[in-house]
Amino acid sequence: MSNDAFDQAAWLARIGYDGPVTPTLDGLHRLIAAHAYAIAYESLDIMLGHTPRLDLASLQNKMIEHDRGGYCLEQNMLFRAGLRSIGFDVTSFQGRFVRGLAIDAPRAGIHMVLQVNLPEGPYIADVGFGNLAPTCALRLELGLEQETPHERMRFVDVGGEPTLQAWVGGTWQHIYRVIPYPRYDMEYEITNWYTATHPDAPYATNIIAARPRPDRTRLTMFNERVHLRHADGGVERSVMTNRDEYASVLRDGFGLNLSDDELNTILAVRARHGVPGSSHPFFG
Repeated sequence: MSNDAFDQAAWLARIGYDGPVTPTLDGLHRLIAAHAYAIAYESLDIMLGHTPRLDLASLQNKMIEHDRGGYCLEQNMLFRAGLRSIGFDVTSFQGRFVRGLAIDAPRAGIHMVLQVNLPEGPYIADVGFGNLAPTCALRLELGLEQETPHERMRFVDVGGEPTLQAWVGGTWQHIYRVIPYPRYDMEYEITNWYTATHPDAPYATNIIAARPRPDRTRLTMFNERVHLRHADGGVERSVMTNRDEYASVLRDGFGLNLSDDELNTILAVRARHGVPGSSHPFFG
């Protein structure tokens, strides 16, 4: 498979999509939900000592052919290819994480986000933000509160950067600021290298996974802690204590095709570097 060849049929089968394959707003909503429900957010390759590859052949091999997930750059690169194969007009942006931080915190633009340009106007599509990725397209209009299959969301202006917020637990929680200027793919390659290799990044030593579900719940995992958050804000919490529990959650809960050797390596890395009970504002 060449780097620029995209297997649309394989992608649609992987995400279980059987709706109309047309570049419409309704189609975009459906594709986002299908992709988000089927392909979990995860960064486990970095724990396995691999820097994720962003070329299209590698993305398809990992997430479509081998039933793995990916983190933001992988997810949105693959999703962008899928949208463009259908005929959507897509512009690539970057975003600044502010989850768990001040809304105007100085942050590097290390997130990838997509703007889909439709006759109805510009919409944000993002299948790669872990535990609060929007599960439908969001109109890029400041102040407009929008219902999604999960949380209510809106954009507010912060210094010229539309900032995504979600209504969670009775408050507006900040997610990320969108840098509203198109980016080149080489800039994502730089970001990918930074996030996968920087010693202060969370991915090399932490088990991180997230997956929204069609029943309006969200399943998230940060190391030994697993949360199932319901639409009403209630959270079911559990703590993994042995290998079998980790295997069950990662394979069954998140749908990840991990070999026994890969699972053992991940748990060994965590045992060497982990601090019990540690948390992270993006995934805790």
